[in-house]
Amino acid sequence: VVRWTWKVKLYTHLETDLFGELRDNAEGEAINVFAHNLHDLLLAAPAGPRATLGFDPGLRTGCKVAVVDATGKLLDHTTVYPHAPKNDWDRTLSILAALCAKHSVELIAIGNGTASRESDKLVGELVKKYPALKITKVMVSEAGASVYSASELAAREFPDLDVSIRGAVSIARRLQDPLAELVKIDPKSIGVGQYQHDLSQLKLARGLDAVVEDCVNAVGVDVNTASVALLTRISGLNASLAQNIVAHRDANGPFATRAALKKVSRLGEKTYEQAAGFLRVMNGDNPLDASAVHPEAYPLVKRIAADTDRDIRSLIGDSGFLKRLDPKRFTDETFGLPTVTDILQELDKPGRDPRPEFKTATFQDGVEDLKDLEPGMILEGVVTNVTNFGAFVDIGVHQDGLVHISALSEKFVKDPREAVKAGDVVKVKVMEVDIPRKRVGLSMRMSDTPGEKVEGNRGGNRGNGGNRPQQAPRQRETATAAPANNAMAALFANAKQLKKK
Repeated sequence: VVRWTWKVKLYTHLETDLFGELRDNAEGEAINVFAHNLHDLLLAAPAGPRATLGFDPGLRTGCKVAVVDATGKLLDHTTVYPHAPKNDWDRTLSILAALCAKHSVELIAIGNGTASRESDKLVGELVKKYPALKITKVMVSEAGASVYSASELAAREFPDLDVSIRGAVSIARRLQDPLAELVKIDPKSIGVGQYQHDLSQLKLARGLDAVVEDCVNAVGVDVNTASVALLTRISGLNASLAQNIVAHRDANGPFATRAALKKVSRLGEKTYEQAAGFLRVMNGDNPLDASAVHPEAYPLVKRIAADTDRDIRSLIGDSGFLKRLDPKRFTDETFGLPTVTDILQELDKPGRDPRPEFKTATFQDGVEDLKDLEPGMILEGVVTNVTNFGAFVDIGVHQDGLVHISALSEKFVKDPREAVKAGDVVKVKVMEVDIPRKRVGLSMRMSDTPGEKVEGNRGGNRGNGGNRPQQAPRQRETATAAPANNAMAALFANAKQLKKK
């Protein structure tokens, strides 16, 4: 009875519970990986408000081109056929040059999909042939662009525009401001993380939505240019209120102050109190409306200005003067020392953006396909995804290469996110190229030699035992252990023998 109970009831239940617990832990870790990558992508460096041409590469169906102004408004669009089968190369160069000159384009965003390297070569020739245009070309991840272009949001924004042209618009805008554009796409469609299709979609959606909201609130939004999708992510707002803000803006013109938001339909005092600190009014009547200082703290700023005999406008940005002020001098029952300190820091750098400075990777000419890669090559690339076992890097060959965790640094790396994050521009060495399986092994340690097994070393001084041969496995115990299912039976058998003795 005991043996049967263990085998049929206890053992199976314990096994199920343990595997369930392990799966929950693994699922939580996978969601954390996805969330970290999404956070890094959303807070990637924006190119800023500059006229941009979005170039969505293609072969048979042509390359879709869309030009947007500094605010992301669509100005012009067309389709060109520079590649096979039409090979209309020279005419395409003329069309692109005319568009760039007409709209004063500064940046060309090239999608990294099919025919991206051929298109990169085309735009490179455009830059050389027309130096007076002063154009900068940038390769941009187009992950999720097709999802956005076929979405209801895109259909409302561009009802008369072809789906493929919408994708080119998205590519251009995500270079200008990745956060403002990527919030329009379901985070699960962006293509970062690991094992996302095996996870609880409800838990994943909740975790990613929280990340998106945190990123939007950390950066803040310009209430006079933000889209409905971006405003929806602001604390205290929902889709309905965001739509009301945009409708009010379209009907009455730009908001002159934050207080004018109270005139928006259904936006009450409580909502205003929650959202106001994250909404910016650039070049408005009150200079504080362009900062992260909440309207509740405006009286404190006025008191600081009065006590120091300075005008608020002259106070903002005067770093030397603000650093000499003692925060304790301005504390009271309402505003404590941490709050005053934060406000002085915000006045020092009003509306500061937590995102890094904009940088681009330069893919090596002549390296456009897997067959162009050779072990030992040193290339520049962009980190597209970070997992627990390493980082994937786009080096411009339509197939991301893997930098194993052991090859991320000369030092020991416990978590890949300590060394790199999604969007980083990195220099890598090609260690291995497997064309049949379409796999590329990379290393960020320039001292590594192609052919050696990277996984054997987790960083550190290789001369100090980093690549020591594995120890021989311990000899198995000579005594044969009883199977798990018969453990209780063996125990009772031993007990009987002892009793007889």
